Amino acid sequence: MSDQGVAGPHVSVGCRVTNGWTVVEAKDEIDIAFAPLVRATVVRLLAEGHRHFVLDLCGAPFLDSMGLGMIVAVTKRIRTHHGSLRIACDDQRLLHVFALGGLRPVYSFHDSVELAAEQPPGAEGLADWPHVRG
Repeated sequence: MSDQGVAGPHVSVGCRVTNGWTVVEAKDEIDIAFAPLVRATVVRLLAEGHRHFVLDLCGAPFLDSMGLGMIVAVTKRIRTHHGSLRIACDDQRLLHVFALGGLRPVYSFHDSVELAAEQPPGAEGLADWPHVRG
């Protein structure tokens, strides 16, 4: 699979596979309008058999509580499929939103997709999520 995704009127969610990780690329504001498109993409990919995800927020200019809720919801869905999730995000403003929501310590954050997907998926999964990362 390469560069497939879900499109709305002005936005799209891209996806590709890199080193065993399914990268879901969100380059728009992760808000009430766009969050459902990201969620629908992950649900579709899970149905197709993908289990290990990198959520690429490097191009996202904004994240609100609806976006955080969507990320928690897809994390739970990925967990039921015995998968794993890493987040690529280098924007301190977005990382601050995760911190304010109490979610900064429970996700694996990476500065880029390349760093997130550097190692192929392992057995770490989300079985013990939400655990605090050290």
